[in-house]
Amino acid sequence: MVARPPSGTIPESPGSYQFKDKEGRVIYVGKASSLRQRLSNYFQDPRNLHPRTAQMVATAATVEWIEVRNEVEALMLEYSLIKQHRPRFNVRLRDDKSYPFLAVTVDEQFPRAMVMRGRKRKGTRYFGPYAHAYAIRDTLDLLLRSFPIRTCSPGKFNEHHRLGRPCLLFHIEKCSGPCVGEIEEMPYRQLVQEMCDFLDGDTDDIVRRLESEMASAAKGLEYERAARVRDRLLAVRKAIEKQQMVGDRSEDIDVIGIADDELEAAVQVFFVRKGRVVGRKGFILDKVEELTEGGLVDRILESLYGDEPPAGVPKQVLVPSEPDDVATYEEWLAHLRGSKVQIRVPQRGDKRDLHETVTRNAQEEFIRHRLRRAGDHNARSRALTELQDLLGLPEAPLRIECYDMAHLQGTDYVGSMVVLEDGLPNKREYRRFKVKDVPGNDDYAAMEEVLTRRLTAYLNERDQPLDDELADDLTRPGARGRPKKFAYPPQLLVVDGGKGQLAVAERVVRSLGLQDEIPLASLAKRFEEVYLPGRSDPVEVPRGSDALFMLQRIRDEAHRFANSFHRELRGKRMTASSLDGIAGLGEARKKKLVQAMGGVTAVKNASLDDLKSHSFLPDAVAEAIYLKFHQGTTSSPPAP
Repeated sequence: MVARPPSGTIPESPGSYQFKDKEGRVIYVGKASSLRQRLSNYFQDPRNLHPRTAQMVATAATVEWIEVRNEVEALMLEYSLIKQHRPRFNVRLRDDKSYPFLAVTVDEQFPRAMVMRGRKRKGTRYFGPYAHAYAIRDTLDLLLRSFPIRTCSPGKFNEHHRLGRPCLLFHIEKCSGPCVGEIEEMPYRQLVQEMCDFLDGDTDDIVRRLESEMASAAKGLEYERAARVRDRLLAVRKAIEKQQMVGDRSEDIDVIGIADDELEAAVQVFFVRKGRVVGRKGFILDKVEELTEGGLVDRILESLYGDEPPAGVPKQVLVPSEPDDVATYEEWLAHLRGSKVQIRVPQRGDKRDLHETVTRNAQEEFIRHRLRRAGDHNARSRALTELQDLLGLPEAPLRIECYDMAHLQGTDYVGSMVVLEDGLPNKREYRRFKVKDVPGNDDYAAMEEVLTRRLTAYLNERDQPLDDELADDLTRPGARGRPKKFAYPPQLLVVDGGKGQLAVAERVVRSLGLQDEIPLASLAKRFEEVYLPGRSDPVEVPRGSDALFMLQRIRDEAHRFANSFHRELRGKRMTASSLDGIAGLGEARKKKLVQAMGGVTAVKNASLDDLKSHSFLPDAVAEAIYLKFHQGTTSSPPAP
């Protein structure tokens, strides 16, 4: 464990600090406006630290720091060090794919346009990224009709230059033929600049220039030239239609949407230039370190703008939560842009609607990301094997049961049992429990009741012998036998909660003599910690592993199933009527009676004659209604 440096040796100035392990590898990089104040937070009782922070401090052997002049420089230094060392305890970004860009090689004599992925190089302008390669190829195909710049490789260009013969693209007017001298360098560069301006969203000037050029050619009776300009104008307008208009033409904004849980976050970014969406990017983020909502936004901003962003730095960045130090990040982005940049959370209007759209995209991507993992057979097999090894199970847990409780201030107490078989949900095996013997708000007692009922039912069904007649029936083709709801024991029983819920489960299985048959574990939601009986410390299940993902998935499903049952019971109770339970008074007749008499209170106060006056209400039912509400009165209904 790292020793605390003497407090007098730590400067109070801004800077970046690095924790290193015993081999000298950087395991965590942070920044601070005051190094002394920030570092002192790490050297306290480990029980007061976040578990991941405590683990980092325990792993570190030394701590070093670098002083800088201000907080912006500290932020830039922190990003550079994280990029260089990729520390294990810092947040990690995982692009689920390499997004394509439209690139223009402006450093060549005759620049070319192409679709590129991967690392960026100097001397090339990038536009995008785009979600799909086909979208950018369609856009490029349209643009070449208006801005016929070359798309060929250097080898192809040199070959046609040597031959003195242009390629097919020149003949179909998708290239201006610089390889054979059909266009001079300066007019060619003007085409390149116009194309770049168009991709930046500056389309109005280009449209006006083409319209003016077409009118001038027609006025001069140059009809063939006017027709060519007209075709270019149509292609430009078609390309403009492909760029979604989401704001005013003066607006340059980046919109960041986030969907996350305790372990990961899906991020979607829309790049809006001149009011049009010109690119989109998405990635998955591993929450390795402790992060607030603002801290998560910090890391996303650093990843987006730490390197040269493809669409540049906009005037405004819309985020779901403000960074922890919004002034520092605005100053940093203003330094990159060269003018003021605003970071804000949209509250109303079109920007709020746009941000909600981007957030929905992030939520859908997060669901797709989790479904990809859940539907992967190899991932499920790895998860079961990892669970067996990490939890010390005798075999891979092919049947996992998870339990959770739901209530509202002690009312409508329910429990849920969900089942994974071979890593997949088996909804036919799900069970719901109404808690009967817990008078108040006591999760432990409710969990004990549910587990006792479930495991007692398993013991009864396991030990119940089949009679001879039923055994004969079960040998017949197609025979199904008696349904047994709890016939199979779990190979891993998981409870939602921490040490307290685990102790309850341990007490139940011991009282039923099942402690050697059913392995137990609990999953605490706050820190995703896994506890086992007989251990005070949680099991170290690697973050991002298939095993932890499977445990998290079944815990979330148990929580969802319990809450849905609780809402169902609460809804039924709240809509219960004093007219329920009267013989002969069904839902249709009840609704008709209440409507005819003007409410339930009127029905309760009605005389027997009033009730009998309704033709749709039989006399026997009218008398039953009257007796229910007037049994304690002195008057009695007349004899029939």
